[in-house]
Amino acid sequence: MPVATTVARAADFLSIVRAHAAEPDEWPFAPRFDPNRRWYGRLAVAGDHEVWLLTWLPGQGTDLHDHGGSGGAFTVVSGALVEQTVRGGELAGTAYGAGEGHRFGPHFVHRMVNASDRPAVTVHAYGPALTAMTRYRLHDGRLSVESITKAGADW
Repeated sequence: MPVATTVARAADFLSIVRAHAAEPDEWPFAPRFDPNRRWYGRLAVAGDHEVWLLTWLPGQGTDLHDHGGSGGAFTVVSGALVEQTVRGGELAGTAYGAGEGHRFGPHFVHRMVNASDRPAVTVHAYGPALTAMTRYRLHDGRLSVESITKAGADW
């Protein structure tokens, strides 16, 4: 069954990313790796969400961020990532390997990093589609806003 049909019937974002991850031959492009920054490309857009393919070389990661009011999910296609969240005023990490993923709500703040020595590929879904992302700094156990980036202007 083509991914588009599966996605139209999907009940949640984790199901959506898993459906896309299971059909790499249906992706409109192959994953690419950029030694200078994480690479990403949008795989699909629907009325209530969008799906992105991301690649991560060892050591590449994100700042602490949210998704501007969008909820979503990610799954690891290959390699491994660590998701860091703020717990008790400190960063705490959860490792995800191939086939593993996580749902998150619209106000979820996290940081993702490839802490391994191998490249990683992930699929992410956001709903509604991303319009902004807020980047945060953790200082003395508290989050403060560093910047807000906008879709179409900053990515």
